[in-house]
Amino acid sequence: MNGSWTCGELAAWGTFRKRKWKSFDIHRVEMRTLWKKKILEASTRHLVLAPDAAIDLQLHTTFSDGTWTPEQLIDYLVREQFGLVAITDHDRVDIATVLQQLAAEKQLPLLAAVEMSTSWSGELTDVLCYGFDPEKTALPELARDIVRRQRENTREICENLRKIGISFPNLHELDALLAKPSAQQPHELVALLKRLGYGTGEPSAGTLITDAGFLWATNDLATVVDAAHRSGAVCLIAHPGRGEGYTCYDAHLLDELQSQVPIDGLEVYYPAHTLEQIAMYREYAKTHRLLTSSGSDSHGPEKKPIKYRAELSRSLLERLGIQIS
Repeated sequence: MNGSWTCGELAAWGTFRKRKWKSFDIHRVEMRTLWKKKILEASTRHLVLAPDAAIDLQLHTTFSDGTWTPEQLIDYLVREQFGLVAITDHDRVDIATVLQQLAAEKQLPLLAAVEMSTSWSGELTDVLCYGFDPEKTALPELARDIVRRQRENTREICENLRKIGISFPNLHELDALLAKPSAQQPHELVALLKRLGYGTGEPSAGTLITDAGFLWATNDLATVVDAAHRSGAVCLIAHPGRGEGYTCYDAHLLDELQSQVPIDGLEVYYPAHTLEQIAMYREYAKTHRLLTSSGSDSHGPEKKPIKYRAELSRSLLERLGIQIS
């Protein structure tokens, strides 16, 4: 248009530009969402595994409390010819797409998965969520809340330690600790105390942080299962027979749990489970038509992934659209 613009023409042009850019922004968001979904689907869509294909459905990296970097773990899994894996970093729903991209570059089928920190009847119960849509907000919101509350707890511990004369001369170390994934923070705080000369004898560093108010941040199990289901995931109780501060489930407790929470299955095959526990969980899952999974809980090279046979987790994999043939 030549010459000067009238006020009406300028207003009309401004409205046109706003509508045009709004349309562009919506299109860009839609394309980004579609791109993320394609990455997630491409990893396992139309995947067919042999019954003896190697799988491991509970692994951890430095995105939570592991010592594997994601790249190191994926390279190891590729070298060892795993057919399918799941990286289940604690409460890290936000990294699903990043992990899928890394795995896709190495042509390694990788499930979208997370291990969520929950409690049931006042005790810790971790739950494995497989196949969620990271664009749905319910599960990520719960995960973010865990991160926030664990960080607040770490700050509270440090303040209580100061009150009993334990000083932190380098504030940058505290800032670095608080920036770490929530699942790492208690371990890093123990290590920091020992570096400063505290807790090397009695009381131990672990006792010091416990007495100063350490708690694992958790969400209610039923709340997490509901959010996961709304995000398209299935939920399995992680290491149900492990103990060590976690609920150790027998058939009676599983009956009670099922009457309250619609869980989808159990991690039957786990290194700390006895043969008797594995047999009991397998039979319970069969009787109650629950899904079964297999996971090593590898956190680093000192405890390597396990080559479980795919057929052991057939019910879960087929629910997720993966064929065993």
